[in-house]
Amino acid sequence: MLTGGSGRLGTELRTLLPDIVAPTSAELDVTDAASVMRAVERERPEVIVHAAAYTNVGGAERERESCWRVNVIGTRHVAAAANTVGAKLVHISTDYVFGGETGNYREDDTPGPVVNYYSLTKLVAEEAARAARRHLILRTSFRPREFQYPVAFSDVFTGQDYVDVIAPEIALAVRHAAEITDEVLHIVTGRKSVYDLARRRKPDVREGSRAQAGVTLPGDVSLNTERWVALRAMLSSHAQG
Repeated sequence: MLTGGSGRLGTELRTLLPDIVAPTSAELDVTDAASVMRAVERERPEVIVHAAAYTNVGGAERERESCWRVNVIGTRHVAAAANTVGAKLVHISTDYVFGGETGNYREDDTPGPVVNYYSLTKLVAEEAARAARRHLILRTSFRPREFQYPVAFSDVFTGQDYVDVIAPEIALAVRHAAEITDEVLHIVTGRKSVYDLARRRKPDVREGSRAQAGVTLPGDVSLNTERWVALRAMLSSHAQG
């Protein structure tokens, strides 16, 4: 079962995992505990992929209550419902749980200090997800298939990639969620600046700096993916075997 099925990642996952059940936000409103419980008890899934989130980093500063309600309270509701039916919760998190001072963050590195309100809600949401007795937290970061902005920052470093690159990796983890024993995995690609990422699909993008962002952004939230790369190779060899 998938929350946030109409979102950027959810739309890709529905194509990649055609058997997944993806209720609409009217059928499953993560901010409404009863709505979540009804949908989950009706379907009784083995795995719940929680991709619904408030993701507008700038908007989160202005709409803190909405952001908190979706990201934190929504995750609490989904975790509680997962426990009710014995489902494993696959929670989609973000590289922004790290402060961005060093980059190359590993799964067991201490998160924070968070640099903006969106980051705060996603970090607290991870702890809410851990209330699910069986859980897998996937830290990732993705853009739409096309870079949307005229300017990209050359002083923000990331493992982020385009959603059509990241989604198949997430789908692989979801397919094998029941057998994955890790509680946290980092699923991104190699370290690069946002400007370098943007130029891959928008060659005329202009170079900018994060001082122009209007919201505080972390400098380097690249993630170490050694754990996922090794696991992915193992899962692929099992599939071929």
